[in-house]
Amino acid sequence: MRDNGEIVSIRSYPSPNRNIRLDEITYWSCGNRVKGLLARPQHIENPQALLYLRGGLQSIGMVRAARIAQFAAQGFVVFAPYYRGNRGGEGKDEFAGEDRYDAVFAVDVLKQFTQEKSIHIYGFSRGGLMAMWVAILRGDIASTVIWAGTSDVAQTYWDRVDMRRGLRRIIGGTPNKVLERYNDRTPLFAVEEIEAPVLLVHGTADQHVYIEHAYRLEGVLQEKGKQVEVWYAADIPHHYPPQLNRETVKKIGQWMKGKRDSRI
Repeated sequence: MRDNGEIVSIRSYPSPNRNIRLDEITYWSCGNRVKGLLARPQHIENPQALLYLRGGLQSIGMVRAARIAQFAAQGFVVFAPYYRGNRGGEGKDEFAGEDRYDAVFAVDVLKQFTQEKSIHIYGFSRGGLMAMWVAILRGDIASTVIWAGTSDVAQTYWDRVDMRRGLRRIIGGTPNKVLERYNDRTPLFAVEEIEAPVLLVHGTADQHVYIEHAYRLEGVLQEKGKQVEVWYAADIPHHYPPQLNRETVKKIGQWMKGKRDSRI
């Protein structure tokens, strides 16, 4: 039996930045060979480590090399799992079901390329679910950033008419019929296990993941006495305008670097 997080293969991948080395990694997760993209800055000593958790479902919202390189250029070794069933990986994408462990064990992959004892997590949109589960299930997390992140899977079903058919197929019914399956994917009910500080970034005009997801997560974290900071952008949609996006990515990198966890 292969160990979770064990690397199966490493394949060179074209990089949009000559100062960033990219490799596609295949690793084991729950008996599945899962793939992801690794970015390493070539001229930065002792970079910190960042787990990048993509949004979307299946081929929608797939990891982009340019985005991963953007974070790596700030001085992070970055690993971004595709999640199972994507780009030749085994298994099925389950929208934060058992595939959450692809993110959990991706930390073990990332740690093979860094000297850091704790890592940062970034989750965008659906990746917010994955990021929260990693922060809940692991104790070696320095900080967690949720950008435009989903926090309640049942609410996502009601919010997104265009996703209902896919969610019914993946989860096995509507929230009215199988609410426990939706709740099992929802990290809101387990945030008391989070130890690392959390940053919520969200546009108030987001029509893909409504701002209420951030408001509710913020409230639950505060109720449980957790460290939470919010950056809400008035009248900004799901995808930030290019200039604001670049500025926000830079600020996030600075925020994470200030949260290196010395306890681990």
